[in-house]
Amino acid sequence: MQLTTEIRKDYMIVKLKGELDHHTSEEARKKIDKQYFNNNLLNIILDLRELNFMDSSGVGLIMGRYKNCMNRNGKISIVSTNPYINRILKMSGLLKLVKIYDTIEEAIRG
Repeated sequence: MQLTTEIRKDYMIVKLKGELDHHTSEEARKKIDKQYFNNNLLNIILDLRELNFMDSSGVGLIMGRYKNCMNRNGKISIVSTNPYINRILKMSGLLKLVKIYDTIEEAIRG
């Protein structure tokens, strides 16, 4: 899995590419949290458009980042246009907590 981050104002944009599963989620969590806390950010946008697989470890990664954002009075958003990933997000119940958008610009506008 590839992970890149970009900071725009008080948003950390995390782009994930490949597979987010039990083999990759722990390393992704460490990278995201380090960048998030070191830069004293409020909000996270997870760009999942280039993910081709995600299991429950990915759901757990999103939940943990959701809690981090809530503790700082920030918010987390998801960008995804992949029907497979969107189905997992819906089945997990995450979409009751986190909004999903088609583009990063839409997520920033909220």
